[in-house]
Formats: sequence, structure tokens, C-alpha cells
Amino acid sequence: MSTKIISFFAGAGGLDLGFEQAGFDVVWANEYDKDIWETYKKNHQNTYLDQRSITDISADEVPECDGIIGGPPCQSWSEAGAQRGIDDKRGQLFFDFIRILEAKRPKFFLAENVSGMQHARHKDALDNIKKMFKDAGYDLYYKMMNAVDYGAAQDRKRVIFIGFRSDLNVKYTFPDPIDKNDRKSLKNIIKDLEGLAVPALEGQKPNPEVKVLNHEYMIGGFSSMFMSRNRVRTWDEPSFTIQAGGRHAPIHPSAPRMEKVEKDKFKFVEGHEYRRLSVRECARIQGFPDNFEFVYKNVAAGYKMIGNAVAVPFAKALALSILQQLKEVEFNKVA
Repeated sequence: MSTKIISFFAGAGGLDLGFEQAGFDVVWANEYDKDIWETYKKNHQNTYLDQRSITDISADEVPECDGIIGGPPCQSWSEAGAQRGIDDKRGQLFFDFIRILEAKRPKFFLAENVSGMQHARHKDALDNIKKMFKDAGYDLYYKMMNAVDYGAAQDRKRVIFIGFRSDLNVKYTFPDPIDKNDRKSLKNIIKDLEGLAVPALEGQKPNPEVKVLNHEYMIGGFSSMFMSRNRVRTWDEPSFTIQAGGRHAPIHPSAPRMEKVEKDKFKFVEGHEYRRLSVRECARIQGFPDNFEFVYKNVAAGYKMIGNAVAVPFAKALALSILQQLKEVEFNKVA
């Protein structure tokens, strides 16, 4: 059975890696951000990387495939961003994703986006996107999911669109969440890295003294917004959501929880070191293996690539559930 897929808005390739781990072959990927190209190429050596904007790519330039995956840029829908949604140029890239899907007509697609997309103010835009997927000839399945339920060591809510071409008559069900007792905690994922992290150099430059690949953390102060909440999860808990901004990286769990001073104001407990999670710790929390190298001239770019990625174990769980359906389609064809 052919399992060739193509990936749009590939980023560092968290979604791609999860699909590869499930047995798919990512033959072609597209990423427009030049700061990511070297990282993607280094870690996905069997995938051709197209470096144009999706708006400049015509469908006939995209290879034939069994599936199309991607997470159209989410900043414009993000609860952390300004929630401009489809009015933002970045929100409109969803339409290009659907344009190519409609022309290529692969067996399935998966699109991932932030939970802020469900905000009431985006209802019309979201309904429109759902309708466009259906009009493109796909049975659509849509769900808000949390990566912590699928083997990632963080709370990370995301909206998932999965579609199967209507003529395949697939009755898809989303994968079951893992047992709550099997959820991963920070202790499971990053405890062995404790004591090995080094600070970034002045100007957030990479530190050549790193003992473990990318195990360096952003230095500098914390904003009043950052200090408006407790940013420490304990060793026995999953991480907070890994965000794209290094300044917002959660605090390492070796420090005690922050103390509340007043409404929307917390402080660090005196006598303890509070440091941000390192680039490698964030990568582990997102499910990237230790040999996956993030290439950057400024650690902020490392955090950004990781924070914008799809958690790898979550991607793999979704990919396996899709693969199961495709196998059943093949079996029924033979039968």
C-alpha cells in the first residue's frame, strides 16, 4: 500500500516526524521561513523541501500523493496573539491549503490549528473552512484535542481537521486517549538532563559550551505578563504548553511554584534559581528525539521552531489512526 504524503507549513517537522514514525513516507514538504530550512533539511534528509510561499505554488507542481498534512500558520487565530483570524493574511493561507487539496484529491488530509480558532468571534470563518473542506470532496472529522492525552508531556490543546475522500466511504473515529495514569510527566521526560543546561550568551547567542545538543536556555528578565501567573509545573505534572516565544518558556521544575502577591501578580520564591526550560528540554516535551538538531544563530529561533511544531507523539497517534483506516479501505477493495 502506498503511503506517500506531502506536508505544507512544515516548520521543523514535528507533524512530519510523527507521520514517519507511524510508517508514512513524507516525499515533499513546503516551508517558507528561511530560518527553519537548515533544521528541516538536516533532520529530514529523504524529503524534498520546497522553499516558496504556498501562495506561489500551483497544484501541478505538487507531487501525486496519498495524503496532505499541515498546520496553516496559527498566529492569527492564537489566544496568545491578537485573534484576528481569517482577516489576517496568515489566516487566509488555509484557503491555499484547500486549493491544493481540491486539485490533488489525495485519499486523506490532516490540518492542525490552535484552540483559539474555536473562539466565538471566528465562528463564521470556521464554519466556512469546514464547508470548503466538504465542498472539496471530503468527509470531515473535527475535534479539539489535548496532546497530553496522546503521550506528550504537556497540556497542549489543538483543533484537528481530518478528512477522507468521500468516495472511500471511511467511517473515521479519533484515537482513544491514553489512561490518565499513563500520562507523561516532566520527571519522565527531562529529569536526566538536570544540572547540564547552560545559559545562552549575550544577545541570546548559542553557547559553544553546551554538554547536550541544544541544551541552553534564554537569559534575561521576565515580563509583567509572564509574572501574572504561576509558570512552574512540578516534576510530577506535565508541562504547560510550549509556546513559540522563548521569553514565555515555562520555568524549570526544580524551582518551587511561584507565590501569589495579588491578582495577576506572582513572584519567585527567594533563595531559589528560576530559569526557563532549555531549547532541548522544550524539544523533549514536544517529543523530538535527542539527535534532532535545531540549527539557529539565536536561541529565540530554536524556541520558536519547537513551539510552533506539532507534538510528535500526538502526530504519531493521529497518523496511526489514519493508517488503520487506509488499510481497511485497501482490504475492502480486495475483498
